[in-house]
Amino acid sequence: MKRVLLAALAMLTAVTGFSADVVSSPDGRISLSFIINKGKPCYSLTIDGTEVVKPSRLGLRLADGALGENVKATDRQRDSRDERWVQPWGEDDTVRNHYNELSIDLREHQGGRRLRVVARVFDDGIGFRYEIPEQPGLGEFQIMDELTEVRLAHDAPAWSIPTNRTAYFEGLYERTALTAKDTVCVPLTVEYAPGLFLALHEANLTDYASLNLTPRRQADGSVALLAALTPWQSGVKVYGHRGMVSPWRTIVVGRTAGDLMLSRLMLNLNEPCQIDDTSWIEPGRYLGIWWSIHKKQNTWEMGPTHGATTENVMRYIDFAARHGFAGVLAEGWNPGWGKGETVTYLRAYPDFDIERVCRYALDKGVRFIGHMESWGNAALIEREMDQAFAWYSRLGIRAVKTGYVGSVLDGKELAKSQYGIRHYRRVIECAARHRIMIDNHEPAMPTGLQRTWPNLMTQEGVRGQEYNAWSADGGNPPSHTATLPFTRGLAGPMDFTPAIFWQGDDVVPGTHPHSTLAKQLAEFVVLYSPLQMAADAIENYEGQPALTFIESCPTTWSRTLVPHSKIGEYVTVARRERGDGGRWFVGSITDEHARALDLRLDFLEPGREYRAMIYADAADADYERNPYAMEIRQLTVTSSDVLTLRLVRSGGCAIRFEPK
Repeated sequence: MKRVLLAALAMLTAVTGFSADVVSSPDGRISLSFIINKGKPCYSLTIDGTEVVKPSRLGLRLADGALGENVKATDRQRDSRDERWVQPWGEDDTVRNHYNELSIDLREHQGGRRLRVVARVFDDGIGFRYEIPEQPGLGEFQIMDELTEVRLAHDAPAWSIPTNRTAYFEGLYERTALTAKDTVCVPLTVEYAPGLFLALHEANLTDYASLNLTPRRQADGSVALLAALTPWQSGVKVYGHRGMVSPWRTIVVGRTAGDLMLSRLMLNLNEPCQIDDTSWIEPGRYLGIWWSIHKKQNTWEMGPTHGATTENVMRYIDFAARHGFAGVLAEGWNPGWGKGETVTYLRAYPDFDIERVCRYALDKGVRFIGHMESWGNAALIEREMDQAFAWYSRLGIRAVKTGYVGSVLDGKELAKSQYGIRHYRRVIECAARHRIMIDNHEPAMPTGLQRTWPNLMTQEGVRGQEYNAWSADGGNPPSHTATLPFTRGLAGPMDFTPAIFWQGDDVVPGTHPHSTLAKQLAEFVVLYSPLQMAADAIENYEGQPALTFIESCPTTWSRTLVPHSKIGEYVTVARRERGDGGRWFVGSITDEHARALDLRLDFLEPGREYRAMIYADAADADYERNPYAMEIRQLTVTSSDVLTLRLVRSGGCAIRFEPK
């Protein structure tokens, strides 16, 4: 491999006339080369001796000209780090942060402006960002776009959603060739070659615009993915200031699609936790007065079928206490849902006694979960959030779901723009001061900020379960949840709201969950969220044996594995609970095709017997004709055993392994 890399560098030097600075991953598989070609900074990427990313531009386009043209390198610095850090919650309890770093200081030949490019190379990918040092003439500036590109050596199939045709990121990820795509949102997942998968995204999005990518076919057959930042209404992409740094531009590398799910590169590129005491941050399962509203049985606004009444919420609290749920969400508890009503988060509807409800919940060992829908009025949330969060904290509320339904924030700016990014951060930091966890709906795409602010528990930004209640296109197709772990799921926890047991189509005929009951259980494991809502109405859980799996399933883990993975077709995820219990939970799901998957149990502790409680599709189950047919059986197994998971069309299997 070393000879191949040296030959590639020699060829690069011959073509450009400049020698390359190279930084490689700790295991040597991935190498990033930095060059300056005719005054323009570029990088390329070699994986296992093959050039995957051809020389690609770097730089920024400012309002007064490019910063990254006609430059020279004035300094080079190298660094390495190998450390472990502990997550308050997550898919693993500890994360290894192991990389080699190269920093290049650039200066313009004329004008003398400076720019630093910092690249970190991990065993599972790379990240690079721009740093603009404090300097005369660049105190305040405007970034009109980035010159950044990722020039893949050839076209390849990829999964994405279009930027301009997908509200709130709530789209279906489609597999097409890169060159068949318009400008797309990140993450962008690419099956580059057999045994090589890539995921392009960003990390640590702070006071900057969200990234999009525009594919362009090149004359040599390569495909350039050009950075396209989300603009302000003025057309400016980023209002910059002295000492600004960009988000990290990331490329995660995996031999399988499952490897992409296991990468913690994005988290490692965020800053360490800024909350000194995280003991109040509590992952958990909760219920909600939510599905009954989407099914038109209740309403958000006050009236004869209002969902968030004192009595109805207390009924949900009773159920939660009996079945081990940590919280109850009620949407529509505050004024502002009815026509002409003024929105506020500082008082409740007259038929909802929030003080009484919160006391009742705490007496039962449950917490009420608040909701703040703004309809895009971000300024309203900012005006009231400090007072509201203080009130909620006094009531014992620890989690709040925020929402921004509306085409733009405050009637003027895109949620993905720097305007929106600034707003979301203010909410997260204010909530942390009052010990409030946030579940953010209609967000910007997550970029790993939960490492820095672990009270940012989960976010939507996904076409969720509600589309199975009322979508005119018939709901989510069977392949949807077999695609999400490899696309939107790579950005971080997602509030998809699984575990719908009742499959009736009483709102929009033909629209219902296109899955079996066993698949709904398995999604509770496969689709990760530390705050995970069992989304159905409690009437549909009463007397249902399948609920026992949800009752036992944690939402934070010590270890995660992906035994099976094929994007859009099937996925199996195995997770070990935190603590000394030693239980493992497995979820396996498939698309519209039935299949059998052999699951090796070598992740279990050797020499120990486990009781496997299996919730599987019955032989006659079918997501369209017989979705409820499920078998629950118990086996004794060890780490040397292999289980065959038989999944019917759009079916699944959920398993709990308990040490005997």
